[in-house]
Amino acid sequence: MTVRVVLADDQTVARAGFRALLDLTDDLVVAEAADGARAVEAVRTTRPDVVLTDIRMPGVDGLEATRRIAGDRSLDGVRVVMLTTYQVGAYVFEALRHGAAGFLLKDIEPDDLRAAIRTVAEGRGLLDPAVTRRVIEEFARLKAPEAAGAERLAVLTGREREVMAPVAAGLSNEEIGKRLIMSPLTAKTHVSRTMTKLGVRDRVPLVVLAYETGLVRPGEH
Repeated sequence: MTVRVVLADDQTVARAGFRALLDLTDDLVVAEAADGARAVEAVRTTRPDVVLTDIRMPGVDGLEATRRIAGDRSLDGVRVVMLTTYQVGAYVFEALRHGAAGFLLKDIEPDDLRAAIRTVAEGRGLLDPAVTRRVIEEFARLKAPEAAGAERLAVLTGREREVMAPVAAGLSNEEIGKRLIMSPLTAKTHVSRTMTKLGVRDRVPLVVLAYETGLVRPGEH
């Protein structure tokens, strides 16, 4: 399986390093960009499977680029992965809120990078549920549940709300099925319907919403 990738980073050396790693596999780097605006343009032109983008770039940064890509319905099949040198930061949380499929540390091991790209290309949200969850929980502790966010959950059935909790814990459809005594297919159906009703593309926004609305609290899985 060849995964088409757009690399966005204002540092030429960083882009060259990631490209060198991907050139050793069947993955194909279809475009590079030095800022967010060019990254969005490249995505609209090349329609990649995955975008690897730095968060901090001049002009349009990675957060805004992610927001624009995630907000463009014609780019629904494109998944954005944020690259960062920090494990915890407000900008990482905002990246997830803006529609990123997850994030990776820039010093990631080559094999892990390639596995992560394939994970995201296959439409499986979080790259590292444990690490990503720690980031979400850290910022969930700093803010009270949002009433406006809670109202968004009113469109869900009781079962769909129930499914959101194990999703927030990073469980797979099979694991959700075992916890809630249903088949993996039924779990997948509930998760898909939940995403459709809430207008999100993958599991990451569901995790963010679960914490923001108080449906799931830090440490409660």
